[in-house]
Amino acid sequence: MLSSYRQIFAAPGTLAFSSAGLVSRLPISMTGIGIVTMLSQLRDSFGVAGAVAAVLALSAAAIGPQVSRLVDRYGQRRVALPATAVTLAAATALLLCARLGAPDWTLFVCAAAMGGMPSTGAMVRARWAYLYRDEAPKLHTAYSYEAVMDEICFIVGPILSIGLATAVFPEAGVLLAAVFLTVGVLLFTAQRRTEPPVHPAAHHSGPSVIRNAGLQVLVLTFVATGAIFGSVEVVTVAFAEEQGHTAASSLVLAVYALGSCLAGVVYGTLHFKGPLASRFLGGVALMAASMVPLVVVGQLVTGTGGLVALGLALFVAGISVSPTLIAAMATVERLVPAAQLTEGMTWTTTGLALGVAFGSSAAGWVVDASGAPAGYWVPVGAGAFGALTAVLGLGRLRAGLLSAEAGTRPPQTVDLGH
Repeated sequence: MLSSYRQIFAAPGTLAFSSAGLVSRLPISMTGIGIVTMLSQLRDSFGVAGAVAAVLALSAAAIGPQVSRLVDRYGQRRVALPATAVTLAAATALLLCARLGAPDWTLFVCAAAMGGMPSTGAMVRARWAYLYRDEAPKLHTAYSYEAVMDEICFIVGPILSIGLATAVFPEAGVLLAAVFLTVGVLLFTAQRRTEPPVHPAAHHSGPSVIRNAGLQVLVLTFVATGAIFGSVEVVTVAFAEEQGHTAASSLVLAVYALGSCLAGVVYGTLHFKGPLASRFLGGVALMAASMVPLVVVGQLVTGTGGLVALGLALFVAGISVSPTLIAAMATVERLVPAAQLTEGMTWTTTGLALGVAFGSSAAGWVVDASGAPAGYWVPVGAGAFGALTAVLGLGRLRAGLLSAEAGTRPPQTVDLGH
């Protein structure tokens, strides 16, 4: 198993850019939940906290793809550094407004300004795609490795963010996320020799790749997937607080990510021959089904036993996450032109961000109105919507993949489905 992963790091500079990318991605898992934890303490309202986190996600969904479009046109370093500077300034303003008791509207403005955070996850995958564009098995393993790194972010990030915010001071989680973003992006952009050159067609790439019908299916499905993630985070924090163990919510969420992480490690060593679209559909369906036990646990089990049972249910639910994300990224790599690969991958994460916005906001209002156990109906509904969307859009997704196999795919991309 380890030999498959060892091979992808044989090329010089791969470990350096991937490690720096890991550091710069930690804020993705820390910022939203850090805002929720911070404002729930300072403003005593999960509704306001979830809404501010939702504005951040919506802003990232609107601005993120445009930042990545600039990355495709002008290069990673030239765009990521100024985007990070703007994000850092906005995060600093948010922390000051929260600490000084500024009006709620200032929190929303600051959160919106943070939406230009560069998508280093997409940029890391773009480097792997350029490096192993002619070696499909290695590229599959590299994508799987990055999915595992994403899950490590979601294991470590919430623990740090919630733990510091509850044990040190409320703003500590968001503050550390800003530090990680700054240091990570600086280290990542310093790796110049592995930065993919701007594609010759980048300045003439035409309209946004979101017009691709297959990509639209992926993005819409991932809106539902993001709603699962966002609502599970908010409701789990609220559930732990109701049981009198707020800090334990970070451990429970880490177990969710751990299930996904272990599944991704195994998945990366396997090579599938079945249709890629079918694998993606299967993953989405399993995620939807795995949300149902959360409602049962939330309604029937309380106290410390409730948190343990919830952790077990989330561990099982996490097993379907990484394989689904890996299949999605492989599908994007096949669907979009090489000159727009970063933008294409960012649109997928944009779908997640939009979903997080809807899910965290909806979960916050449900928790405030009906309590934490009722909040777990939000991820159940999101999962059902995602599965239905994937089923209805399967034909469009298959058509796009068939077109790629027929020879319309750009020469730089490789086939990960076989």
